[in-house]
Amino acid sequence: MWLDDGGTVLASALRLTAPLAFAACGEYLAERAGTLNISVEGMMLSGAFGAVAVGSATGSPTVGLFAGALVGLLVALVHANLSHRIQINTFVVGLVINTLVLGLTSFLLQTAEFSRSQVSQVRIPVLADIPMIGVVFEQRWPFYLLLLVVPLTWFLVNRTRWGLELRAVGENPQAADVSGIKVNLRRRQAVLWCGLMSGLGGAYLSVGLVGSFNTNMTAGRGFIVIAAVIFGAWRLKGTLLGCFLFGAADALRLALPSLGVELNPQLLVAAPYLLALAVMVLMAKSQREPRALSKPFERGLV
Repeated sequence: MWLDDGGTVLASALRLTAPLAFAACGEYLAERAGTLNISVEGMMLSGAFGAVAVGSATGSPTVGLFAGALVGLLVALVHANLSHRIQINTFVVGLVINTLVLGLTSFLLQTAEFSRSQVSQVRIPVLADIPMIGVVFEQRWPFYLLLLVVPLTWFLVNRTRWGLELRAVGENPQAADVSGIKVNLRRRQAVLWCGLMSGLGGAYLSVGLVGSFNTNMTAGRGFIVIAAVIFGAWRLKGTLLGCFLFGAADALRLALPSLGVELNPQLLVAAPYLLALAVMVLMAKSQREPRALSKPFERGLV
C-alpha cells in the first residue's frame, strides 16, 4: 500500500516540478549573466495563457505549447530592452510586467471562452512498470523536453564562448567590457532565454497539467523559481534539486488529506511558499552569488 501512495506522491511531485524546472533553466542563466529577473512570474503566466488561447484557436495543444513559449519570449523582449537598453531599473520593470500580465490575462479570460485542451501522455513500456520510479516514464510528453533543455542550458553556460562571456558579464562587467564583450547585449540575450523557458514552463502548466487557464494560475511559482536558483547556489544541478524540493512540498500538500493526515488547510496552502522564504533567508548569504547580480552596467563606472 505504501508503495502505491509513494508512487502517487512521486508522480505528482514530478508533474509539479516540471514547470518550475523549465523556468529555472532560464532564470539560472539570466542570473549568471547578472540579471535578477523577477518578471519570470509574468513570463510564466503569459505563457500559460498564450498556450491555452492558441491551443483553443488551432485545436492543437502542441501548437499552443510552443506558442506559449513564444509569448514568454515576447514578454522577455520587452523586459530586456527596458532594463538593458533604456536602463530602467530592472526590479521596477519586473514588478510592472508581473502586474500588467496578471491584469491583462484576467481581463481577457473574462472576455473570451477557450476549449479545454491537453497534450497527450507518453508511456515508455517496461520502464513504466518499475515499482515507484516507473512514474518517471509515464508523463505528458513535454516533460521529456527537460532531457534536452537541461543539458543544453548547462552546455551553453559552461562549454561555449558565449557562456564564458555570459559568466564574465555576471562577475565583472567592467572587465568584460574592456575585453570587448557587449555587456548589456549578453544580458538581454540571457533574459530572452529566460523568457522562452519560462513561457514553456507556463505553457506546460496550462496545457500539460491542467488543460485550461485560470486567473493567476502560476500563483507565485515564478518567485519559487528564483528561490530555487538561490537554493542551488547558482549551479544548475542544485537549482533543479531545489525545484524538485518545492514540487515535492506542493505534491505532499495535495496528498496529505487523501492519506488521512489532518492539518490546517491554510497552512498546507502556504507550506511551499514558507519553504521558499526559508530557503531564501538561509541560503542567500551562505552562498556566493554572481558579483554583479542585479547591478546595472554603465560604461566607465567602477
